[in-house]
Amino acid sequence: MKRRDFNLMLATALGVWVRVPRARAAAPRVNGARLNQSLQDFGAIGRTAAGAQRVAYSPTDREARAFAMDLMRAARLDVTVDAAGNIIGRRAGTDASRPAVLFGSHIDSVPDGGDYDGVVGSLSAIEAARTLAEQDVRTRHPLEVVIFQNEESGLMGSKAMVGILTERDLGLVNKSGTSVRDGIALLGGDPSRLGEARRAPGSIAAYLELHIEQGAVLDEAGVNIGVVEGIVGIGWWDVTIEGFANHAGTTPMNRRKDAMLSAAKFVQAVNRIVRAEPGRQVGTVGRIEALPGAPNVIPGLVRTSLEIRDLDAAKIAALYAKVEQVAREIGREDGTTFSFRQANDNQPAPTDPRIRDVIRRAARGLGLTTEDMPSGAGHDAQDMARLGPVGMIFVPSVGGISHSPRELTRPADVENGANVLLATVVALAN
Repeated sequence: MKRRDFNLMLATALGVWVRVPRARAAAPRVNGARLNQSLQDFGAIGRTAAGAQRVAYSPTDREARAFAMDLMRAARLDVTVDAAGNIIGRRAGTDASRPAVLFGSHIDSVPDGGDYDGVVGSLSAIEAARTLAEQDVRTRHPLEVVIFQNEESGLMGSKAMVGILTERDLGLVNKSGTSVRDGIALLGGDPSRLGEARRAPGSIAAYLELHIEQGAVLDEAGVNIGVVEGIVGIGWWDVTIEGFANHAGTTPMNRRKDAMLSAAKFVQAVNRIVRAEPGRQVGTVGRIEALPGAPNVIPGLVRTSLEIRDLDAAKIAALYAKVEQVAREIGREDGTTFSFRQANDNQPAPTDPRIRDVIRRAARGLGLTTEDMPSGAGHDAQDMARLGPVGMIFVPSVGGISHSPRELTRPADVENGANVLLATVVALAN
């Protein structure tokens, strides 16, 4: 006889009331087979030999949204489209006075994209909500599954939700040939009433996003879950190098003011300066154009770019200062001039350390390994950090490939990520 049963029998015989501890209910788990089947079915929407074609506002984007909303209704969520075109699936909590815990991602793709970027997080969020509904698990805070519109062209849906979508943004035309303003209307939103989609800082309890890593760190290390420390800031500058265009055959080498030569030295300098600093920062020269662009003319003008990313805004600024100083030195040496114009300044968005702790505990409870890491790509979570604490969960990308038809996250990793998401959402919402 088990000791617990013997003690209960003895207490009953003595007429003593005892409180028998109730067995702890097993933590809910998602239906991994169903989730991965949903991913396969979803991937057929807009798939071509060149890759996924679900560019925001396109017919296939709208078809994908209808698919997602059907899944949300199957999860017993109250589904609406806000004025910005974001899809919201709400589940009531036991305390209506509490702010909601939001979780989700996006489902639009880049041209010739893959089947996992954004979609894993979105469908996993729906599956987590469906699991809670099927197992009748109630949370104190309300839950909202959010699928943001047009993430790939500049986080347009989350910008609207936090109130930073500008008139300039509304006029931008994406790869579908549709402006953001017209696209919002196509999705069932109302660009004239965007204020209704805006949420105030402090109006949410938390925002959580599951996403594929889009890099190779987890896959190569054999780690199950990435705990995202934050989304890197991005400094982007347009760089112009002016020299003197002259005849390539009649101008001696020692009399040239070759803007292309200065550009080549500049590219090498960026690589050297960024690599010399300890840390995970990255620096890129991703665009270059030499003018007048003839093989028999020394380039008199080069237009190029500089991008620096890191979790620390101060480090971005310090690296830029070093690059600019070396560029001036190159110019003096070559008889050219450099000018820099900042084109973009996305500030870093650190995740909340308390949420990172919850994610780690959730992963450990599932027997999964974790690694803390930054996100080198932008995500809707960086906008949502303006409203409240955010957290991000990464799952491995095979080979680190993303924005490509070869993008792949294994079914077991999808299921692991969804279960960590579910456990974290339940913990936060209680």
